[in-house]
Amino acid sequence: MARSLLPDPAKSALALEAHRLLCAEYGCPIGYFHALDPLSELVSSLLSHRTKNRDSHRAFESLRRTFPDWEAVRDAPVAEVEAAIAGVTWPEAKAPALQRTLRAVTEQRGGLDLSHLHGMTEAEAAAWLSALPGVGPKTAAAVLSFSTLRGRALPVDSHHHRVAARLGLIPASLAVGPAHAVLAAQLPAEWDAQQLYDNHQVMMRHGQRCCFFRNPACGRCVMRDHCPEGQARLARGASASTDPFGPSLALPPNPA
Repeated sequence: MARSLLPDPAKSALALEAHRLLCAEYGCPIGYFHALDPLSELVSSLLSHRTKNRDSHRAFESLRRTFPDWEAVRDAPVAEVEAAIAGVTWPEAKAPALQRTLRAVTEQRGGLDLSHLHGMTEAEAAAWLSALPGVGPKTAAAVLSFSTLRGRALPVDSHHHRVAARLGLIPASLAVGPAHAVLAAQLPAEWDAQQLYDNHQVMMRHGQRCCFFRNPACGRCVMRDHCPEGQARLARGASASTDPFGPSLALPPNPA
């Protein structure tokens, strides 16, 4: 493991305590929310970048209704793909980006098929996926964890990142991409795929249901005794009007 990724024992202990408390709050183990093949999960994950889950799901289903297969999505006029995913954030950027990724898979594999990932280690599969245009740590981890690969990977979305930053597990200035490796290193190496999936799910759900971008509900947070940000907010008696931990939707999409 790289020296920079050696976890602080105190932060590892905090990560485990957060996992324990949040699993008690949200109920672990958590069932996988779908069972897409790796290629379909790749498409779904690319659509989800900085987009609400319900909107990216609708766009994914729109693609499947509009086109007979992913080859047709790859080869269609970009305007048709953009129209099909109109409900996501920045469809004008995501449509050509999605097609570039699908073309790169075709060039690498001779067709749109990611079945070879089943024979790779998680590290090898993540590296292969991350070499594709438009694919970053979040998308690679999502394909490994959420798809039928059911691999050992820790996706980190903006909600997960926000909770981790407020707890002090990562600096607020650390971007989502590099946060993947730091947060994964804080968790036990012997954890299986379900435990890593649970960790992402409970951190994400806490960000969605309690640790909001603005006005987090610190008073009812099960982590408040361990959260310096929450304690500071409660001591002030009011939430700050601005927040350094949330995503900026003024930014264009980048590799997820």
